[in-house]
Amino acid sequence: MTKNIQVFKPTYRVEETLELIRECMEIGWTGMGFKTIEMETKWKEYTGVANAHFLNSATAGLHVAVALFKAKYGWEDGDEIISTPLTFVSTNHAIKYERMQPIFADVDEYLCLDPEDVKRKITPKTRAVIFVGLGGSTGQLEKIVEICKEHNLKLILDAAHMAGTRLNGKHVGNEADVTVFSFQAVKNLPTSDSGMICFKDAEFDKMAREFCWLGINKDTFARSANDGSYKWQYDVPTVGYKYHGNSIIASMGIVALKYLDQDNAYRRQLRAWYQELLSDTNIEFMQYPENCESSNHFCAIMVDNRDEVVDKMTQSGIFPGVHYIPSNQYGPYKDQDGKTPKSDAISKRLISLPLHLQITREDVERICNTLKNILVNY
Repeated sequence: MTKNIQVFKPTYRVEETLELIRECMEIGWTGMGFKTIEMETKWKEYTGVANAHFLNSATAGLHVAVALFKAKYGWEDGDEIISTPLTFVSTNHAIKYERMQPIFADVDEYLCLDPEDVKRKITPKTRAVIFVGLGGSTGQLEKIVEICKEHNLKLILDAAHMAGTRLNGKHVGNEADVTVFSFQAVKNLPTSDSGMICFKDAEFDKMAREFCWLGINKDTFARSANDGSYKWQYDVPTVGYKYHGNSIIASMGIVALKYLDQDNAYRRQLRAWYQELLSDTNIEFMQYPENCESSNHFCAIMVDNRDEVVDKMTQSGIFPGVHYIPSNQYGPYKDQDGKTPKSDAISKRLISLPLHLQITREDVERICNTLKNILVNY
């Protein structure tokens, strides 16, 4: 029987992970603290970021970034944040959560924000830019950094796809005022669901820890002494959310981080095989800048008659993805429809080929042969 091939499928080092989870359960500490602190420390060592706070999702992290900047700098409802439509909706939902207005700029040849269109979209109400590292690409991030400095705008890096991405040889995360990573199940560093928010400024890291623990100024782990005693007093100076991560999920992340570079190297090998075997077609691959070592979160190609191609591949037991339908095609963002023609046109041709650690060379050959046979009819 021919196996089905999914676009994404997480790989876990089960026994190694269960050892850490068992440790949490045996000492009776599965919540915030203990392993979340260890995960934060290891992430700072791996990336070189100054601050890192472990959260229950990257979506939560994006909301925290917008909310804390809005509170600190006095941004108002209706103020604008420039973003991209070519992303998962959580990127732009985070702006809406704080009653601010997403303004979409178009994408460039790397499918990331086009710096020239970003400049055209800046108004007196613009307060920040969200740059999405689509598929692990750094795009023209360096130019976006300069634009934000020139116009005194905060830069939020949505690095949901960028665990393991390096720019000019250094891991991303220090370029922006805040960077948010995703460790959701199908991301390159898979847990069940979690994320990391990395503020450049330690003041915001402290604010985030309170904000993500319901506004409480001291978490339970910090109030528990080594001798097992417990200090019950704390203050709640502000209203916050319950966005923090826990030690069970952090244990999954600690193990996955050990293998991240190795796993990303195999992802790059898979992409290279796709490029080799499809080199005799007119299929366009998503491109990365020369100074970007991408995490290769997905392998995006562009074809005509995309929907028909996806349907035929699915009938063959191969399940590609589409990343993404632009946000401006959804109800909450219809006011931005038609303002990013390049994104709109490219999104109709995008397919994400299966890319995960359980795919073999033989699988890639089957996928490419199937795709070639389909394209003959279109």
